[in-house]
Amino acid sequence: MTLVEFDPPERFVLGTVGPPGQREFFLQASDGSRRVQMALEKLHAQVLAERIGELLDQVAGLESTVAAAAAAADNAPLDTPISQDFRVSALALSWDDERHVVVIEAHDHDPDEVDDLDPVEERHSLRVSLPPAQARAFARRCETVVRAGRPSCPFCGGPVDESGHICPRANGYKR
Repeated sequence: MTLVEFDPPERFVLGTVGPPGQREFFLQASDGSRRVQMALEKLHAQVLAERIGELLDQVAGLESTVAAAAAAADNAPLDTPISQDFRVSALALSWDDERHVVVIEAHDHDPDEVDDLDPVEERHSLRVSLPPAQARAFARRCETVVRAGRPSCPFCGGPVDESGHICPRANGYKR
């Protein structure tokens, strides 16, 4: 199993490639000489942002305020070229109380089912340690990227394409 660790990374960002409705989500972790790029689902990014926010609200206090996050924000686009080193299958989130950092792990397999895996197939994992302000900034960027997709239907909440969509709340009529 390959474990790549960034403690802390120079950059840890979420971004997308493609137009709304067809976007691919990528996490990038990098330092001076290394960069790891992972593809993940939109739902992974959304839940990760929510959980980081909840975790920081519980344990980080003033270290993770919105003002601190604004100072640590990374709004630059993904580094290019963009290629997938692995696809995220499972995420883990924890708080290291001794070091006061958020630890995020991304795996291309379920770590609880390692015994069931083919021993020949190589597995990949990433571990990133972020100070609270950088973790809050990362979570805020995730929220922004997730919301930047297709607009939601005001009636059913489903995504609306440029041509509209068949709304179940309107008895199947197109809106």
